[in-house]
Amino acid sequence: VQLQASGGGLVQAGGSLRLSCAASGRTFSNYAMGWFRQAPGKEREFVAAISWSGGSTYYADSVKGRFTISRDNAKKTAYLQMNSLKPEDTAVYYCAADFTYDPPSVSSANPEGYDYWGQGTQVTVSS
Repeated sequence: VQLQASGGGLVQAGGSLRLSCAASGRTFSNYAMGWFRQAPGKEREFVAAISWSGGSTYYADSVKGRFTISRDNAKKTAYLQMNSLKPEDTAVYYCAADFTYDPPSVSSANPEGYDYWGQGTQVTVSS
């Protein structure tokens, strides 16, 4: 499956952005989806994951209550709604697909568990 992330940009602290991850190729609903981010000089960090059906989600503590992951299988697209953004949210955001029907959990935070990755979209939050 090919993934295309979009929606990044420059926003002031406290603002919002919605990232999209459009998929093509294999059946999108066969895959759980995850969002990761990587800031300069730092390792890739898990943000959120959603099950193949959209019925289960899992978040990093750093974004819980501010970010919401969702998906629309008919549109083959996953989303990351980011509210109350902070300067420390600045990073390149990546979406990823995992061929699994398991509900998201702590194991979803391991980037090695994902089969496909998008190219990333830059999010910059100014103070």
